[in-house]
Amino acid sequence: MAQEQPIKVFSEIGRLKKVMLHRPGKELENLMPDYLERMLFDDIPFLEEAQREHDEFAQKLRDEGVEVLYLEQLAAESLVDDDVRKAFIEEYLDEANIRGRATKKAVRDLLLAIEDPKELIDKTMAGVQKAELPDLTEAERGLTDLVESNYPFAVDPMPNLYFTRDPFATMGHGVSLNHMYAETRNRETLYGKYIFQHHPVYGGNKVPLVYSRDEATRIEGGDELVLSKDVLAVGISQRTDAASIEKLLINIFEQDLGFKKVLAFEFANNRKFMHLDTVFTMVDYDKFTIHPEIEGDLKVYAVTYEEGQLHIKQEFGPLDEVLAAALGLEAVDLIRCGGDSLVAAGREQWNDGSNTLTVAPGVVVVYKRNTITNAILESKGLRLIKIGGSELVRGRGGPRCMSMPFEREDLA
Repeated sequence: MAQEQPIKVFSEIGRLKKVMLHRPGKELENLMPDYLERMLFDDIPFLEEAQREHDEFAQKLRDEGVEVLYLEQLAAESLVDDDVRKAFIEEYLDEANIRGRATKKAVRDLLLAIEDPKELIDKTMAGVQKAELPDLTEAERGLTDLVESNYPFAVDPMPNLYFTRDPFATMGHGVSLNHMYAETRNRETLYGKYIFQHHPVYGGNKVPLVYSRDEATRIEGGDELVLSKDVLAVGISQRTDAASIEKLLINIFEQDLGFKKVLAFEFANNRKFMHLDTVFTMVDYDKFTIHPEIEGDLKVYAVTYEEGQLHIKQEFGPLDEVLAAALGLEAVDLIRCGGDSLVAAGREQWNDGSNTLTVAPGVVVVYKRNTITNAILESKGLRLIKIGGSELVRGRGGPRCMSMPFEREDLA
């Protein structure tokens, strides 16, 4: 029997019990050099090796006692009803930016012919090449079809899907179903919508929503961190608007999820620091990774909610003192990516040296390639679970980016 509240995430470090991943699929094989910027990629991963690295990641989590769920399987299990499957296809088509009427009809016909829900989900993730569709007659071709005849895709792929942290974010017993920064990623949140509406375990209003994908302002899960049962951290970044944070916080406080304070981190707005978790993650009760390049310009605001109003106060003083006070600790240790070397810090942060996934207090998943940062973490007494990332890292994301916790043990 499903538990009454199937989402339970009240920290970044409580022992991880259940996590959602997405195994990279054929969407990566639809990346092309000419359109990498459009897809938010800098390079093209080799799919076979990316899958091998991802399988290693999943297995090492299982070895720690973590139940691994997959986005594609959860989404497929949400489409077993034929009417729901058809509704999903129509909504997918509406958001796929197919501007030619005849092309849209051809894609609809292709998707409706796929009866197996898992096969359907895989296809919608991979995208649709125009070469897969029947040739249009002259009479069927509209102006849009003619003008865009050289673009190879009828529907763009979703190559960022293996970064499951961003389309929605779990916090407490609830979920933030996000409005993404880029149109190419905003379609990813459709899978979360159907999971939390129609999945036999997670659907049917079992999980309260604290943000809606229909909002006009953007927010992404890499900017949403659960520091404790009382404190959240949210990044104001390239991918997350301050206005979105205010909406999120009001919903969190009004739905009484248990959180009493939010620390809002404002830092440089660029791709290098696209999310808070690319420069800052929690690895133990009193330890955090941080990229030193953000510290000089970082601003932190403490947000509380009283009598129907948000109260916002800028926090002055060293970040370690701000965090210690918020978490009720005597002190915290900020472990700098790359140590004292700006060269090592820049290189290893680009390869997600600061983006870690904590599976239990002091037990942390990292890319093994970040040797300098890893040695520092080990010197602090942390146990590291090292995974390969030569291909996965090409999408600019690390272990935290690639995982969405569904259940963690409460901290003692």
